[in-house]
Amino acid sequence: MGRAFEFRKARKMKRWSAMSKAFTRIGKDIVMAVKEGGPDPDSNARLRAVIQNAKAVNMPKDNVERAIKRASDKSLGDFKEVLFEGYAPHGIAILVETATDNNTRTVANVRSYFNKCDGSLGTSGSVVFMFDHTCNFRITAEGLDPEELELELIDFGAEEVFADDDGILIYAPFESFGAIQSELESRGIEILSSGFERIPQVTKELSAEDAADVEKLLEKIEEDDDVQNVYHTMTEASNEEE
Repeated sequence: MGRAFEFRKARKMKRWSAMSKAFTRIGKDIVMAVKEGGPDPDSNARLRAVIQNAKAVNMPKDNVERAIKRASDKSLGDFKEVLFEGYAPHGIAILVETATDNNTRTVANVRSYFNKCDGSLGTSGSVVFMFDHTCNFRITAEGLDPEELELELIDFGAEEVFADDDGILIYAPFESFGAIQSELESRGIEILSSGFERIPQVTKELSAEDAADVEKLLEKIEEDDDVQNVYHTMTEASNEEE
């Protein structure tokens, strides 16, 4: 199995565990999707994908419907997606994806986290080239063979297809999202969740002591309400348990 599998395995060990954070993130995704393509999921592929993700984390249907209704209100401000790049201690590159309605606040907060933890906030383009921007889909495994499916989806951009305990995962370049989503839907294959990730091309292994310095910064960043995702080039400790 390739880099996407190993990346997914490492992330599964630690992050994305707080349910309230997941609901906040999806709520913002709903607002951005509705502002972009309207409140009807049948005609808005992005909103359709976000609703699937809401179901995957057991977000109540009422919450989803309220978020769509709220996003349809023209007086509601929009969230802007902003990417921050920088370095943690010990040369670890960090990418921070945010969704904010107040860029001045978010910039100030993210900069303060880097400064307080002996890191440095970089300029645009300083580390993003170290990560591959990918899309992913989790689908039901019932009646499907991952190897056969991979061969069938190569023409639509799929690069890795593998099974885990929760279904089948499909990884592809960022720009292949629409083509694969359409193909899966046309085949009647249930999409359990989907999204985007940035996979580091090269990682750096640190001692436990140095890794703790990096974790301190990561935790501060991830606690911020404006932060959607955080990616880094540090190798997860091999002795951590899933």
